[in-house]
Amino acid sequence: MMSFPMSTLSLSLLLLFVVLLEPCTSFSTNPKSLRLPKQQQTQSQLFLFNFPSGGGGAKAPTSTANRDSAAINAIKSALQKPRNPKCPLVECEFPALAALNKLGDGSLRSATEAEDANIAFASKLCSKVGSPFGPKVNLVVSSSASRSFLDKVQKKVKGASICSVKDLASTSVSGTSVFLTPSSKADYQEARKLAEDGCPTVIVNALFKDQKSVPESATMAYFLKPLTYNSQVAGFLVRSYPSQWTVLDAQSSVLGTFTDADILVPKTNTPDLRASVRLVQKSADEKAIRARSMQ
Repeated sequence: MMSFPMSTLSLSLLLLFVVLLEPCTSFSTNPKSLRLPKQQQTQSQLFLFNFPSGGGGAKAPTSTANRDSAAINAIKSALQKPRNPKCPLVECEFPALAALNKLGDGSLRSATEAEDANIAFASKLCSKVGSPFGPKVNLVVSSSASRSFLDKVQKKVKGASICSVKDLASTSVSGTSVFLTPSSKADYQEARKLAEDGCPTVIVNALFKDQKSVPESATMAYFLKPLTYNSQVAGFLVRSYPSQWTVLDAQSSVLGTFTDADILVPKTNTPDLRASVRLVQKSADEKAIRARSMQ
């Protein structure tokens, strides 16, 4: 039997652990970039709510309830006054789970947790944008959703008419429609068609979205993107309509703001993250320089 020195084995296990911790939201960095002195480094921050909320209009969420409240308020504002009144198509996008490393681990357990979290948010949203005496709310699941997913939605979401995208062709739709995690071309086409017909439509955490999935006429009501650097969450890109897109560092200090015209990829409703990433990276490096100078 072959044997390996303990130092080699320990190093291999350490490298494997580091690779497994790397979240899907990270971006490539210069290996020569400055890091904090060893005694000032902390354990990798891969949990969404480990940060102060900060002040001003843009805030990092401090809990799931806090995030959901901010997202729902932004969605309601966008429905009342969308960017394009002729297309009341509203979108929100945020990590469904607080444990960010679970979003990319590929496990069935994590996928189920994310699914349940999205359903829980949709249930809250439907209860806030509609009422027994107000506008009707439709919760629409993807044309590719499984029967078990549809059954779960019907069990957990109350106060909304629930159907699949496949049923819309034979259904008369009125009121507000909430598309929960759409994932196919047909899903996005139906959402866009409803909005262009004047029906308020909300897309919650779209999956497999490309540049043509959601048109530029849509309104991004709520957007939350953790930005990582050196395997830690170093900041966020936040949009809470009608506020501007805002880049925050890990202490929720504002690093920069953008308008829709500044940040959206042309002819899409998707933000270009490059400028936000550069701001967060620069901030982290400057903090590292200051920490070194204080040694």
